[in-house]
Amino acid sequence: MNKPASCRAAIEAALPYLKDEPDRLVMFIEAGQIASGLGGPSFEYRYTLTIGLLDFNQHPDTVMIPLLQWLRANEPAAMQNPDRAKEAITFEAEILNHTTCDLRLQLKLTERVSVTSDGTNTIATHLPEPDLGKTWPMAERLRIFVKDELVYDSTAV
Repeated sequence: MNKPASCRAAIEAALPYLKDEPDRLVMFIEAGQIASGLGGPSFEYRYTLTIGLLDFNQHPDTVMIPLLQWLRANEPAAMQNPDRAKEAITFEAEILNHTTCDLRLQLKLTERVSVTSDGTNTIATHLPEPDLGKTWPMAERLRIFVKDELVYDSTAV
């Protein structure tokens, strides 16, 4: 499975403090399934990626906006199907004090794997997501305002 590592990289890029404190980001794969059609060796991974941000002391938008952008690129069908989009990201937070929480996010993900043979070798190829043309570029600088007050600036981190 490739998406957990890709998702981790996106979160680490959005939250630079994780480079110095990598133990504050944990990930688990839960409720995994293999979906396979009859007659062929290809299959699809289906699972829930659980992300834990421990002692999280940032504004929630600092992780939600980059995570939504990552989902648009890496799980586009989930973002374009209204029924799936409602549950694309679920979250819970354990409030630890007035400035920090343990934030738990869950993403329902899929990964398609094409399995072929060249007569000698079995070849597994993880297929890219289809380009549905609905992604938007992420700016290098993320600034978050709440009621016209700047609450986060990625260049200040």
